[in-house]
Amino acid sequence: MSTIKVFNPAGEAAGDLTVADELLVLDRGAQAVKDTVVAIRNGMRAGTACTLSKGEVAGSNKKPWKQKGTGRARAGLRQSPVWRGGGVAFGPKPRDYSQKINRKVRQLAFTRALSDRIAEGQVLVVEKFDFEPKTKALVALLKKLGLERSVLLVTEQYEENVILASRNLQKIEAAKASEVDVYSLLLYRTIVATRAGFEALKARMAAPTKKEVSE
Repeated sequence: MSTIKVFNPAGEAAGDLTVADELLVLDRGAQAVKDTVVAIRNGMRAGTACTLSKGEVAGSNKKPWKQKGTGRARAGLRQSPVWRGGGVAFGPKPRDYSQKINRKVRQLAFTRALSDRIAEGQVLVVEKFDFEPKTKALVALLKKLGLERSVLLVTEQYEENVILASRNLQKIEAAKASEVDVYSLLLYRTIVATRAGFEALKARMAAPTKKEVSE
């Protein structure tokens, strides 16, 4: 049974929240997490890099000099990749880096990533975020919680005050529970969620199969 610290809106301790061990997945899914993170990061790549091959560089097909008799190395065209201003051999072209991850693999990866954070004690629950849409208000709350940076704020629904207060802080991000992915769970050192936000995250964890329950 894992325990999560709960705080009131003022940042004061307000008890603990327990998570059943049966809900956590800690013995499998490491490869699923790795594959999912790689796929997410590849999906972020623009894939717009483009270079010109020797056939695309402007210029005529006339030889720079005759084949023999000059004492110089043979040259066929000025667009050759070995020449300055020539084409690029095997250079990058626009491409799509996105990868497909099966639904069950994504589900297992999310469950494993969140289970690890809970087991490590890196998840905190605040009853609700009740502060003005000002950066200093959020900074004061995080300071009371003993946090300074690399924090993911999770709410059940979009809360404008949280978004406005966090957008000027580096390594602090606000996200809706349904949009939190595996990469975000691993990127930030601490996850601070409202009680409703945490329940939404927990609902996304894969339920154990009948075979696992019987064992």
